[in-house]
This record gives sequence, structure tokens and C-alpha cells, in this order.
Amino acid sequence: MKILNVDQIRALDQSTIEHEPIAPINLMERAALAFVDWFVDRFPNTTPTKLFCGLGNNGGDGLAIARLLLERNYPVEVNVVRYAPRESDDFMHNHRRLKLITETIRYIELPQEIPALRHNEVLIDAILGSGLSRPTEGIVKSVIEVINRSPATVIAVDIASGLYTDKPNELTDVIIEPDYTITFQLPKLAFMLPKNGRYVGDWHIVDIRLHKRYIDLAPTPYYYTQPQDARLLLRKRDRFSNKGTFGHALLMVGSYGKMGAAVLAAKACLRSGVGLLTVHVPRCGYDTMQIAVPEAMCRPDGNPNVLTGTPDRGASELSSLTPADYAVVGIGSGIGQAHETLDMLKGLLKTMKKPMVVDADALNLLSENRELLTYLPKNSILTPHPKEFERLTKKWENDYQKLDILREFAQKYKVVVVLKGANSAVATPDGDIHFNSTGNPGLSTGGTGDVLTGVLTALLAQNYDSVEAAVLGVFAHGLAGDRIAVQRGQIGMIATDVIDALRWE
Repeated sequence: MKILNVDQIRALDQSTIEHEPIAPINLMERAALAFVDWFVDRFPNTTPTKLFCGLGNNGGDGLAIARLLLERNYPVEVNVVRYAPRESDDFMHNHRRLKLITETIRYIELPQEIPALRHNEVLIDAILGSGLSRPTEGIVKSVIEVINRSPATVIAVDIASGLYTDKPNELTDVIIEPDYTITFQLPKLAFMLPKNGRYVGDWHIVDIRLHKRYIDLAPTPYYYTQPQDARLLLRKRDRFSNKGTFGHALLMVGSYGKMGAAVLAAKACLRSGVGLLTVHVPRCGYDTMQIAVPEAMCRPDGNPNVLTGTPDRGASELSSLTPADYAVVGIGSGIGQAHETLDMLKGLLKTMKKPMVVDADALNLLSENRELLTYLPKNSILTPHPKEFERLTKKWENDYQKLDILREFAQKYKVVVVLKGANSAVATPDGDIHFNSTGNPGLSTGGTGDVLTGVLTALLAQNYDSVEAAVLGVFAHGLAGDRIAVQRGQIGMIATDVIDALRWE
């Protein structure tokens, strides 16, 4: 699903009006009806509901919503916030229609005219919408401050009043803090960014049948991965396939005291469909790996505690290590940052030609030795969390600048970067960013990143291209976390739960 900017959204509305064709006021009615359908599925018609409407088209949406709720016998109170001398034409049209069924419309011009708000009410914010270009002020600011102090449930129509759609707000801006945002047809870029979480709440898309051809042709670097997108990426297995069909992966993982990370990555790799798995671990982890993951072959390193890339000469059948012989190498989970391990990473990067999965301590070693970034094989997948990515690049002033840095990094080094977090962002060498739709805060626990490393390594081994592997793997990893959250809640989720909940069919 595409994410379009404000100008494109306006053009999309106009394209729908011209090509359907449909009158603008009827398109507004369609949007209001879609909102109301969502609303009545969740709130009984005994719910006291207050609408706060501005004077533009978002306010027109609010007036149409009020009328439709009144027709469904909801106890509705309409408040029009008069912040300007004129109203839009569509606002006035819906104002006239609303006046036909109710005379109880309040007008707010002064702070003392703002009504009292109660905890059992639902407040619907239709004050400003997506066309905002400057901070809220005056009576609008006062109304928003009162709404934000209220214990009532708050629902924003399309986007919270005061929140910019695709540029950063200032820290001092006053913005509605909704419990829900109901947006039309497509998500907004603002919804994807961590600093905006309190101004978005739990957001939902309602379909208002905007012009599909315009959406298909509209250029954008931003996408939102939904279940149907992931299903299209997942490949069926041929009945005559064998373990060689699905690739032989090498994981270079673990160090003394961090063998749990190695086990998690290995188990996740196997659960994600790799045909064969070899795990190269320090000698101290050999028994652990053989016992915990009997399905994997194990190469003990010559060093007892850290990875050096040199196999233990005591195991004659493992006398050489040639990563290039494998379909893919995944490296980083629990390897530490010893100088011997850094030497191993340098040698590996300078000889590998195939895409790799690079995580955790391997990323930290790269950040301390940035000259090695130029040796990353093209289309490798890097999986930093925000602090690791900051160390790899530089500090950013806001989330929009962070996205710019992310795109530039992926393009410069021709790699795929999975910036982990809520709505994990997958940046591609072509400059696109795919935001993920699955996952929850329960995944914020040690080891889940190692699980993701195993998942991505397995998908690359199965010959998914790097972008497909990253988008599909991040989606499946988050979906496993969502399954666990449904079964036992988010608190107390652990990484092994996520491995057990991985599903690929």
C-alpha cells in the first residue's frame, strides 16, 4: 500500500471527482459514511458524542458525521470552532443539511464557550485535517488543550488537528492526542514515526473508493506492508523439492556468555525454512549448539571464547571455513567486539560477494570501523535498532531527517536496511522505504533481534531477493509477536515464544 503526501492526496480526491465522476460533496458524504460505519461497530448508540468541527473540509466531514449519527439515534452535540471569518463551500453545504434535523449547534469563539467534557463521552476531532501548514493558535489551540486534558475517548477524523502530515512539528506545537485516528483510503507518513505516536493513537484505514488508477501511477518512496502484500511475496513449495532446494546457510554467531543469541538465531533460521544450516560458534559453545539445535551442523571455532573465523583444527572434518560456499552468511548475534572478531569480520567482508545479514555486534564493529562499510556485499541486509543506526551514521534532529539519512545510507552502500522499531522501516538501494504493519511492544525484549536475523538469513538462503526477504521477514516476525500477544499478552513475551509462533502458510 502506498503512502502519499498532502499534495498527492488532494490530487487523488480531484482525480476521483473527475473520473468516477462524483460531486465533491458526495465524496465527502462517502467519507463520513465510512467513518460512521467504523464508529457504530464499536460504540453503542447510547454513547454521548461531542463533535468539534473546524470551518474547512475536515469540519465538513465532521458535520456530515454528526448528521449520520443523529439519524442513527446517537446523542450528539455539535461544536463549531470559529477560528476564521469564512467557511468552505462544502462545510456550508453540510451545515445547511445538519440544520434541517437539529438546531443544537454550538459556536465556539472564546475559551469560556468551550463545553465541559466528561469521561463517559466520545469526542470527535474534525477541526483542521491534513491541510495544516502552520501551528495551532488562538481558539483552536485552546480547544485542543481542553480536549487533551479531558478523560473522554478522543477520535480524530483523518488526522489529528495540529499534526502535520509529512513534515515535523515543533516540540511546542499543540496537537490533539487521540485514542483513535480514522483515516481515509491510505495511511499518512506521520503515522509511521515514533515521535508522533501520542498524536495518532490506534489508527485505522477506511476505504472510500478513491481513484485506483491514480494511486497505482502515483510516484512515492513510501509503502506500508499489509497482509495481502506479504502473501504475494510468499512462495509455494514444489512437491518435488528437497533440502538442497532451500539453500545452505551459515550463521557466524555467539561468544562466551552470549550463546543464547546464537541458539535463538539458529532455531529461527530453521523455523523459517532453510534447507541446511551450519553454525560457526566459538569452541565454548560447541556442546551448547549441538544439544540445543540438533538440526544444525556445527563448526567449532579455533578460539575458545570468541569468533575468529578459524575452525578448530581438532575437528578434522571441519578443517576449513569458506563462507563463499554457502548461499548466505548471517553474522552478528552475540559475537562480541573482540579485536580477533573484528579481524575476522574484515576478512569476511573483503572476500564475500553474496548478500549477507549483518546484525548486533557486527553492526557495532562496523560503526567503529566505518571504512569497512564500502566492503559490504551489494544487497546485504543490515538490521540496526535506532541507536545502532545512529552510530553507523549520525544524529538526527527529527524523524523525517532520520528517514532521509536512512534512504541515503541504503542508496550509498547499495544495501537493504531494516531500522527496527514500531512500524520497522525497510530501506532499499533504490531509495524506497517499506513500513511494517505487524508487531507490538511485547517484542521489545532481548533476543527478538537474533530471531529476526535467523529469519532473514533463511529467506535469503531460499533465494528470495534482499528486499523481498526483508519485507516478508519483518512482517512474519512481527506477526508472530502479534500471535503471542493474543494468546498470553505482551508483557512477559520472550524470544523463544516468537520462534514457536512463526508461521509460513
